[in-house]
Amino acid sequence: MKKKILFLCIGNCCRSQMAEGFAEKLAENKYEIYSAGSHPAGFVHPDAIAVMEEIGIDISDHYSKGVDDVPNDLDYVITMGCGDSCSLVSAKYRFDWKIEDPVGKGTRVFRQVRDEIKDKVESFFDSCKI
Repeated sequence: MKKKILFLCIGNCCRSQMAEGFAEKLAENKYEIYSAGSHPAGFVHPDAIAVMEEIGIDISDHYSKGVDDVPNDLDYVITMGCGDSCSLVSAKYRFDWKIEDPVGKGTRVFRQVRDEIKDKVESFFDSCKI
């Protein structure tokens, strides 16, 4: 059975969407990858789509989802730094990456956040080796 990973933030419009995009690329069909928000924004931020496209990852077909839209038998929940707002989802293992929310801070910050998420997703997959 594939391990299930959820990337969780508040709006599911930036950070968790970018993490899902990177994870889908690295998962090699060994994992089920999800993202969600505790209070979904209802859209994926255009800057998130643009900075991911810059590095060849297309998340333009992603959509903002709530925690009720993903399975509840998760192996890993990785929050993006949303504190108590994201504590409502349980899993076997839980991590908080404390990543800055780039909304309203411009493309440069979106790129910095994208690169930080990329590094963290790669490290996560390297350390799991499931």
